[in-house]
Amino acid sequence: MTSPSRVIHSDPDILGGIPVFIDTRVPIKTLLDYLEAGDSLDEFLDHFPSVSREQAIAALELAKEMLTAYANSA
Repeated sequence: MTSPSRVIHSDPDILGGIPVFIDTRVPIKTLLDYLEAGDSLDEFLDHFPSVSREQAIAALELAKEMLTAYANSA
């Protein structure tokens, strides 16, 4: 299982506590918004070079794991 602490950071002093990629000010939600709009992972990474490909993939894996766990608990 992907550890959230490897990917996500939340600090009240950074964007009011919105979850961001570690060592950036890029909200995790921004990645999901890009994908929802039909943009590719590469487009997101081009626009946010402070986020590594590994971080983005780990965030997506974490989301998948959490959704799968939620679905299996129902």
